[in-house]
Parts: sequence; C-alpha cells; structure tokens
Amino acid sequence: MRILNRYVVRSFALAFFMAILILTFAMTGANLVKVLDFVSRGIPMSVFGTYTLYMLPRILTFTVPWAVMVAVMLVFGRMSADSEITAMRACGISILQIISPLLLITIGLTAVCIYLQVEVGPPLLGKSRTMLEQAGLERPLAMFEPGHPLVMKSGGSLVVINIDNKQGDKSVQGILLCKARVKDNVIEQTITADSGEITADDATQMITVVLKNCMTSNVSSSGNADSSEAVDRVFSEELVFKFNYGKEANAGRVSVRAKYMRLADLLGEIRRFKRVNMPTLDLEIELNKRIAFALSPIAFLLLGMPLAIRTGRRETSVGLFISIVLAGIFFMSIIMCQNLDNFPRLYPQYLLWIPNIIFQTLGAILTWRISQR
Repeated sequence: MRILNRYVVRSFALAFFMAILILTFAMTGANLVKVLDFVSRGIPMSVFGTYTLYMLPRILTFTVPWAVMVAVMLVFGRMSADSEITAMRACGISILQIISPLLLITIGLTAVCIYLQVEVGPPLLGKSRTMLEQAGLERPLAMFEPGHPLVMKSGGSLVVINIDNKQGDKSVQGILLCKARVKDNVIEQTITADSGEITADDATQMITVVLKNCMTSNVSSSGNADSSEAVDRVFSEELVFKFNYGKEANAGRVSVRAKYMRLADLLGEIRRFKRVNMPTLDLEIELNKRIAFALSPIAFLLLGMPLAIRTGRRETSVGLFISIVLAGIFFMSIIMCQNLDNFPRLYPQYLLWIPNIIFQTLGAILTWRISQR
C-alpha cells in the first residue's frame, strides 16, 4: 500500500508543480502589464522585482487551487484510461484509500491558502499599490506618457497635463495644461508651452512644473470660451506650478481598505462598525470571500477526482479543458456573489459559500457512487 501511495503522490506532485509554475507565470504576467508600462517610462527594474514578490502571495491563492484541479484531472484521468484504477480496485483497494494521501496534501495546501488569504496576501497587495505611487512620486516624469493626459487635484481645481514628448529625466516638450473647477468642470485656464521641466521633492512630496515660452488663456467667469472678450491671453517666458501630489495620494491611505487588512484587523473593524450601528456588509463579504477562496482546493479535489475517473481520457487537453471550465465556474460564481453588495437582502456574504457547498457535495456524491461500483 505504501508503494501505491508513493506512486499516486509522486504523480500528483509532478503534475501539481508543473501546473502551478505555468499558472503562476501566466497570472503574474497578466498583473505586471501596468508595472512594465511604468518601467518603460523610467521606473527602475528593482520596483518591477519587488512588485512581483508582493503580488505573488495573492496570485498563489488562485493558482494553488487551480493547480490541484489540473493535477487531479490529469493524474486520475490517465490512471483511469490505463485501467490502473480498475486494477487497484480489483486488488481490494478502495477509492478512499487511493485518494487519502492526496486529501491530506490538499488539506495542507488549504491551510497555506488560508494563511495567504488572511495574513500575508492583503497587506502585501496594499504595499504593492503604495510602492507604485511612491515610485511615481520619486520619478514624476514616469507618470507622464505622451498622448495620455495626467489628472491631478490642486485645491478646488482639477489640473490636466498632456505632453507631446519627454527627454531625459526631467525635460518635456509640447505641453498643454488645463485647469478646471471641480464643482462644475468648467475650464478656467489653459496654458500651452514649447518645453518645460518636471521635478519632485521627496521631503515635501511636491511636484514642480516649470513651463517655458508659454501662452496662458484665462477664461472669464462667464465661461464663454467662444467669445473673444471672454478670454485673456498672456505670453510668458517662464511659469512655475507646484502640486502637492503626495498629499492627494496619501489622502486615500488615512483608512486602510478592507481588501488590504489582515484577519485580526478585519474582525476588529467589523466589531467596531457594529458598536456604532454602521453597515458591515462590505467587510463581511471580504471576510467570507477570502475563506471561501481558501477552501477551494478541497472542493476541487473532491469534484475533480470522480470526474477524471468517469471521463477516463488519455488526452491531456481534455483534462486541462475540464479543469479550466470548473475553476472558471467556481471563481466566477464567487465573484458574482461578491458583486451583490447592493442587495443586502440577498445576504451575499453567505451566498459566497454556495460554490463550495455545491462542488464539495457533488464531489462527495460522485466519489461515493464510484466507490460502490
């Protein structure tokens, strides 16, 4: 029996590690598109590496369950196609004896997923977002991309800056700057400049924009830009603007978002909200979603194993297709339930458990039926 268990575990481990490497690489690449865009603008490669490490725990919470499903479908599908399952059962070995070592491994992987979901992943995800913002502050020119306007807030106005080209670490060319009132989005001032420089002060987190050879158009309070009397145009050799971009970026960090909280912080926030009679639906959805995702390896094992035995195909593509479909249904179901936060009467925080219940119940029923054959 030990030889058989080692054989099953070895086959499962090989397929699992191959699957998790491929899936993690694919999902990491999809999440790094934004960072690579910043790198192309001047952000150092060290930020790229650190961001990847910060995102890895979050990605593993998805790829570990998915890799379990892929490994189970491939291993048991091949064993069924080669009649190895039939031979084992002919020797008096039950289905439960065959999958018992894999069940223990999956429980261990589930514990890892829970730890990643509630302790490691959320705070590192928050750090990854903060790191990109900080990298942008340290190299302000990286935030600017020719043809893509950058919007900043300055007091009661929105400032939109668009550039045609940038040279070196500070210099830009072909600048268009527009200031508009926040309350009604009416443009108050437009400035065009041939060239300029953009610098940042790390201590004060201020961005300084120096415009050279610029034309300023001040629109009157009537906002009638079509009338020649409503616009006052002034030429200047140099204009200087300062924006407290760091203050705006830090404004959103006064309170940590639920998705970035550890388990203890999340539970504490729920208790605090209940004491002051504030709604806790969003917090409860986040908590239940994390646990539901973390328990998915067990659900995938219980459902994937009997399906693999019943289909019994040699082709790898069949097992991969079935695993992709099942994992997609599971994850999409949880995401759909999560998006019901606007319908509290449906109790979306509890609906999140439906995919787990369905997968595990259906898997247990199919496993029992196969064992009775």
